Formats: sequence, C-alpha cells, structure tokens
Amino acid sequence: MRAIDAGILICMECHELNRQEEDGDEQVCTRCGAAVHPRRPNSLIRTWALLLTSAILYIPANMLPIMTVSSLGKGDPSTIMSGVITLVQHGMFPIAAVVFVASILVPTFKLVGIALLLFSVQRRQPLSARQRIIMYRFIEFIGRWSMLDIFVIAILVAIVNFGRIASVEANLGAIAFASVVILTMLAAVTFDPRLIWDNTESDDDHE
Repeated sequence: MRAIDAGILICMECHELNRQEEDGDEQVCTRCGAAVHPRRPNSLIRTWALLLTSAILYIPANMLPIMTVSSLGKGDPSTIMSGVITLVQHGMFPIAAVVFVASILVPTFKLVGIALLLFSVQRRQPLSARQRIIMYRFIEFIGRWSMLDIFVIAILVAIVNFGRIASVEANLGAIAFASVVILTMLAAVTFDPRLIWDNTESDDDHE
C-alpha cells in the first residue's frame, strides 16, 4: 500500500509525514510550513521541458569549441571530443578516459535515462519499480560529475593568464555544456519519484 492510499502526505522539504486533510484546500506541512502535495504539480511537464531544452543545447555543447589554449600567441579552439583525442595522442589515457566518461557518457546517460523514466511512467512501460528507482538514484548520483570539465576550465582560465606567452579562454561550447548539466540536474529534481510507484501494482516488487 502506498502512503497516499493511507491518507499520508510527505513534505518534500523536511520529509515530515502529514495526515491528508479532507477539505481539499492547499495543505501546508505541520513542521516547516511548506506546501504539501500528493504529487509535485506539473512534475512531468516541467521535467520534459527541461529535458528537451538540455537535449537541444547538447548539440552545440559538443559541436562548438569549449576552450582555446594559446601559447606564444597561437592557439586552436578545441571541442570536448577533440580534447579527448589530444589527450589520447599524448598518451594521457587515464585523464582522457575520465574526461570522456564525465563529459560525454554521463550527460548522454542522463538525457536517455530521464527520458526513459518519463516515458515508462507516462506510457506504463514494462519496467519494474525497482529498475526505475535504481535508474533515478543513479542519475541523481552521477549528476554532479558532469561539471568536471567546467571546473577544470574555470581553474585554467583563472590560473593560466600570462598574456601572449600562455592563456586559456573559455568558448561558447562551455556555456552550452554548463547549461546542459544544470538543466539535467534540474530535470532530475523536478521529476517526482513517487510517480514511479503509481502504476506498479502488477510489478514483481509487490508480489
């Protein structure tokens, strides 16, 4: 049995359990005073909007140069993938692997994973509640690692600034990539995980 079936609502701010009122008016948490809802209002719509926006920005994030490293007045802008290739060519395989996973695989997995969660909840696809919740928790966990490239660029721009001798400049690709990371993190936040359990009465988890 779900908590909502027993007339219990959870506050998403402080996680206090509240007895659902029968008058139907907007209810507030008895502990912190935050608004309490059976499910987050417009959760799916907001998550889809953030996800689609991040998917659109994902294209320029990978196609546009993310930074330009100049030495003695000369420098070529590089995208995320060209940076990974350069690291491989210089024999820096561990660093290349970290950048590839954090900047290519993780954002792609987040986009696909959130889309699968939304589709499975809306279309009642044959995914068990356990599979969905594991996917959701993994997406939340890996979200922070997508900012690795942005942190590295921010540090390099701040430290490597020697005029024409050597300098690092952030490009438009970095802005697009940072936007993708932030939007996917917000999409994971706006998605209400309680929706996962709303259509799983026939799952093996409840047998």
